[in-house]
Amino acid sequence: MRTNLYDLYARLRERFGYLDWWPGDTADEIVIGAVLTQQTAWTNVEKAIANLKRERLLSIAAISRAKVQRLERCVRPSGYYRQKARRLKGISARIMDEYGSLDGLLSLPGTELRKTLLGFHGIGKETADSIVLYAANKMAFVVDAYTIRAMSRIYGMDSGTKYDDMQRYFTDRLRPSIRLYKDMHAQFVELGKNYCRTRPLCADCPANRICAYSRNM
Repeated sequence: MRTNLYDLYARLRERFGYLDWWPGDTADEIVIGAVLTQQTAWTNVEKAIANLKRERLLSIAAISRAKVQRLERCVRPSGYYRQKARRLKGISARIMDEYGSLDGLLSLPGTELRKTLLGFHGIGKETADSIVLYAANKMAFVVDAYTIRAMSRIYGMDSGTKYDDMQRYFTDRLRPSIRLYKDMHAQFVELGKNYCRTRPLCADCPANRICAYSRNM
């Protein structure tokens, strides 16, 4: 099936509108949320963030100084809380030690920032790109499970496509735009949460008329 990303984007925008996303009021909150959302739903992350905010720990500087046990109690709702508490502590401490502040890290050029983030224990490609795009406001297209699932169903792409290959697929076909990259990613999240689920709800899906999966049902 012919791929027209702008057609798909228009259909999603018509249904969901422009999505001012990622959830987070500050760069610190975005970075922390990007780490906590690994292997869990955002609703669980919101509870952990609320706990951190209540404990005045919702910043990289504060987390770098906090005891791991205190962090564990706060992030428990996000799952894998011991692992995530240690990751947050380690990431935050390294940022403060090597860059003096989160702003110092985020001031790196986009490509260098991504490479640096991938050198942090506990930060993979999706997390790194989320931080580059949303916290640093620099060019990076974020690929997540929702994106891969939707692209495999709508256009018949291999669901085992590697992260870099899927990312390149988008960057080769979309104009370079931070605003577009943010909104396209957000549209896939909404599509995945509301329609293109593990058990898809195709009847009212905004992409059903161009979706190979829907047509073959």
